[in-house]
Amino acid sequence: MKVFFYRVYQFVMLLASYMVQWPKPTLIEGENSVLKIPQILVEKGIRSVLLVTDKVITSLGLTAPLLQELSKVGITCSVFDETVPNPTIGNIESALKIYHEKGARAIIAFGGGSSMDCAKGVGARVVNPNKTIPQMRGLLKVGKKLPLMIAVPTTAGTGSETTIAAVISNPETHEKYSVNDQKLIPQFSVLDPLLTLNLPPHITSTTGLDALTHAVEAYIGRANTAETRQYARDAVKLVFENLNTAYANGKDVNARRNMLKASYYAGVAFTRAYVGYVHAVAHTLGGFYSVPHGLANAVILPVVLDFYGHSADRPLAELADLIGITQANESDAVKAQKFIAKIRELEASMSIPRKIEGIKESDFSGMIRNALREANPLYPVPREMFADELRKVYDAIR
Repeated sequence: MKVFFYRVYQFVMLLASYMVQWPKPTLIEGENSVLKIPQILVEKGIRSVLLVTDKVITSLGLTAPLLQELSKVGITCSVFDETVPNPTIGNIESALKIYHEKGARAIIAFGGGSSMDCAKGVGARVVNPNKTIPQMRGLLKVGKKLPLMIAVPTTAGTGSETTIAAVISNPETHEKYSVNDQKLIPQFSVLDPLLTLNLPPHITSTTGLDALTHAVEAYIGRANTAETRQYARDAVKLVFENLNTAYANGKDVNARRNMLKASYYAGVAFTRAYVGYVHAVAHTLGGFYSVPHGLANAVILPVVLDFYGHSADRPLAELADLIGITQANESDAVKAQKFIAKIRELEASMSIPRKIEGIKESDFSGMIRNALREANPLYPVPREMFADELRKVYDAIR
């Protein structure tokens, strides 16, 4: 009975999605494209802006050229660089205070998914001063147009520069959840490959596998359109063609450029087609143990695909065909297994572990509860999973 209700809910959500506007950011691409931001702000008449990032980004000096250009045109830029991995409500409130104190009128999200999620949270609070972040949890509770937001990804993985989601952690409850609203999609996305050249190999690998997870979960789900399918396929192909190169040679600008595009494509795909149990489980690991999201997705992805069994054979077989690892006479089931094996092979080549240390069986019930709350009935997955199966997933990765 539960499965029937979930499928009806998902079908209604799919129909409703055709009546909702799905804006895409204005893309600014290419080497040194980040330096075009000041002109955008000048054209918009904005003289004060908040830049949301983290300590690693500022210590690497990645924001310095942009800050210099902003100063040249007389734009005041206040920097909040206290964002932590799995950004918290506290991060958002601290950055919001600076936004108001400095009279900012726009937000630059500069960094990985955490910085972009934090910046989105700030924007949501700016236009909803009487709503807390927990009150905006879930679908379509932001409701108002955000201040101008420009997203500048420095990793190629989250796709947050084009998605409706801001993923927030609550350290008090160990929850990690999404605020989802079309209003959170940034107005501009800047894909500058030079900003990703200094990424450590382990960040390159885990963020790249985050992009792959987005694309695969979107593609095998039941809420696709022709557009989301194509974006997901393009993302998968780009990841398999470029991630190992970017990992082995961090200075390869072409591979970095292609991985940024893969992340963007995957973001467009899953922001409408949704994700699945990989993300639901990964978010619990982030909430309980602060496991980096990309690493969690990488470890969980092949395990959950195995659990889906034959329900995901057809779309996984299509992806296996796409990356050229199949023979014409093979069944969908064989092709699907080849695709899952190829994911494991890719992960092994970049030293991604099969297990995540520190997961406690005593935390299973809380994590399962949170994962089910996130996934059911929203995620249009190939096959519904419940507590017993999720317990097996946690067992398999610890």
